[in-house]
Amino acid sequence: MVSRVIPVDPFDLVIFGGTGDLARRKILPALFRRYCAGQIPPEAVIIGAARADYDASGYRDFAAEAIREFAPGRSCEDGTLGQFLDRLDFVTLDARGDTGWGDLAARLQQGRVRAFYFSVGPGLFGDLAERLHKWGVADPDSRIVVEKPFGHDLATARELNQTLAAHFQESQIYRIDHYLGKETVQNLMAVRFGNMLFEPLWNAQYVDHIQITVAETVGVGGRGEYYDTAGAMRDMMQNHLMQLLCLIAMEPPARFEPDAVRDEKLKVIRALDDVLPHHIVRGQYDAQQGAENAHPSYREAVGNPRSKTESYIALKTHVSNWRWAGTPFYLRTGKRLKARSSVISVMFKETPHSIFGAEAGRHANVLTIRLQPNEGITLQVTIKEPGPGGMRLVDVPLDMTFAEALGPEGSDPPDAYERLIMDVIRGNQTLFMRGDEVEAAWAWTDPIIAGWVRRGEVPKPYDSGSTGPGDADLLMQRDGREWRGIVP
Repeated sequence: MVSRVIPVDPFDLVIFGGTGDLARRKILPALFRRYCAGQIPPEAVIIGAARADYDASGYRDFAAEAIREFAPGRSCEDGTLGQFLDRLDFVTLDARGDTGWGDLAARLQQGRVRAFYFSVGPGLFGDLAERLHKWGVADPDSRIVVEKPFGHDLATARELNQTLAAHFQESQIYRIDHYLGKETVQNLMAVRFGNMLFEPLWNAQYVDHIQITVAETVGVGGRGEYYDTAGAMRDMMQNHLMQLLCLIAMEPPARFEPDAVRDEKLKVIRALDDVLPHHIVRGQYDAQQGAENAHPSYREAVGNPRSKTESYIALKTHVSNWRWAGTPFYLRTGKRLKARSSVISVMFKETPHSIFGAEAGRHANVLTIRLQPNEGITLQVTIKEPGPGGMRLVDVPLDMTFAEALGPEGSDPPDAYERLIMDVIRGNQTLFMRGDEVEAAWAWTDPIIAGWVRRGEVPKPYDSGSTGPGDADLLMQRDGREWRGIVP
């Protein structure tokens, strides 16, 4: 199967924070891969902007090193890297002063798409937005890309939205959540709304419950200072898992258009029930002992021996509307777990009556959407076990692993940043969060956090390399259910 690559129009893309870690690991490699695929035209210009004292040649060397490290073995013919690097330029610039802004304005061309990637801390968003207009760098058709965190709570999210809205229209603001750019996440919408098979069953009458798991094997790493003020709830649950829940639970939009899709997602967030204290489990990973490459505990990693910040959270919630009334949604995410795995499991109810007797056992269908790694979709169905000796039933998967079903394109799908940056250039906001959506997510999250702070709760310790604290298993067992295994 051969994918169709549609080139975008010529553009100028400015990466503020162009020498930072995100630019090095994600943005520059993603742009290079799109250039290799023929999607970026030769006329495009990519400008790094930062306080570093680079010239164009030095920045090209920086980009080349990043691409060799983070985009190795890509299918590019000899010489393509050099052609891509010729598209790069650099401006030394002060986000809070006037140094470099006139130089940046002079580098941009008229009559083409202008996009500005704010690969910096939220504290600089207002300064950048103000100077983009003061120096005439941004025009009415310009687009800005902002990374999470979109605030620390509802108040700061509103303040951030107001800051951006003072200089840009909502149609110009692209709040990026890389989970929405994953191939399987988009296939989730295709499975739901492109197949008559599932939609009639996608409701409380047929679905017993839904599990969403985002497990990581890594610890906090070099993000300790930030992470200890955020925790798993703010860093993952409020945005990544919330977006997955919305795509699972949303009503079919009238059209596959940005505001139509985002309107339906917003309805889901506003329909979420408050989370009761006994429906939340928070955990904090211990040190890994006895291993050749032992890891420090969470508290050691963040340098705070009294930290009450969670590196793991599991919770149960409901979507209070006609489609999902009574169907629980179980969400969990954590660091230093046994495997890296992002999975959505739609657990269908058992048949109302088994004609095969008690000896056939209990069986139910499960639709599993694997986001990473080994992207794909599996439907578990019940069949007769081969052989004589009665009607013995077993569960087997109908498996669509992208790498097998879609050939080379499925084995190496575009990175999320590749798709999302190209959507910015095209002006397509479907996979980006809207301001009211961000605020609604914080309005649901803030009372949960305030509750455990008020109660003085301390996260439960759990072993590195495990599936999380034991209390998370009890959360499911009290309802007569159990978590699906965390497997790579």
